[in-house]
Amino acid sequence: MTLDNVPIRQAVTVRELRAQGSIRRRLLDLGITPGTKIEPIHTSPSGFMRAYFVKGTMIALRNSESREIWVD
Repeated sequence: MTLDNVPIRQAVTVRELRAQGSIRRRLLDLGITPGTKIEPIHTSPSGFMRAYFVKGTMIALRNSESREIWVD
């Protein structure tokens, strides 16, 4: 399952990053690596972005970026 399909407030573990190039580098810099726990917190009113809780920090990702993160 990809991260954009995870229900709000359900913590999951990152299994694989399928992003390439600069997007992959950004996700890695944000601490999104295999084995990391991540929890969706909020969806934007437009529905194009979501807020996630990762390693004690809240980050925002576009849905297109979230589709590149596979979780368990």
